[in-house]
Amino acid sequence: MKVSIDVLVAKAKSGSVVSFPTDTVPALAANPEKSHLIFEVKQRSQDKPLILMAATAEELWPFCLGNIAEFRTWQQVADRYWPGALTLVLPASDKVPIEVNPLDPTTIGVRVPNSSIARQILAQTGPLATTSANLSGQPPLETMAEIEAQFPEVVTLLWEEELKNQAGGIPSTVAKWTDKGWQILRQGAIKLV
Repeated sequence: MKVSIDVLVAKAKSGSVVSFPTDTVPALAANPEKSHLIFEVKQRSQDKPLILMAATAEELWPFCLGNIAEFRTWQQVADRYWPGALTLVLPASDKVPIEVNPLDPTTIGVRVPNSSIARQILAQTGPLATTSANLSGQPPLETMAEIEAQFPEVVTLLWEEELKNQAGGIPSTVAKWTDKGWQILRQGAIKLV
């Protein structure tokens, strides 16, 4: 079902799974407490956690747990690469619903997308649990029409432009914070230096 931004925001707030374009690949998204719906729709194994996406870094930091020096390091990376195609996997605070990362609730992936439409939606919904729009193990879908066909139960954004501003369908780089610094879990659009 293709809808306007206002309707999509209302549906996300009321607990529906929604889909909208980002700067990498289109996202499936839901209120973090409703993350189980994304796992069901996507047929995703629970050992593959979702990430929290938000309009600003400030909205994501409460979901992360670290000392002052760590937060300073994370903020420096965020200032350099966000908004952008970089997902940071950080220690999770107790604010993260267990449904987002059921098998390892000690970490949380966070990202601010470099997409004005995604940030416009996220600014109204608050942080959402997200993942790429595709069945688990399949290539990411690239258009709202493909998403609507594969996921008829998902509320999709009525978006006339095809997703020309995407990074060629390249997913975000995923970097995990460890006691030795950053570990690249997936190399994507951004090279972390």
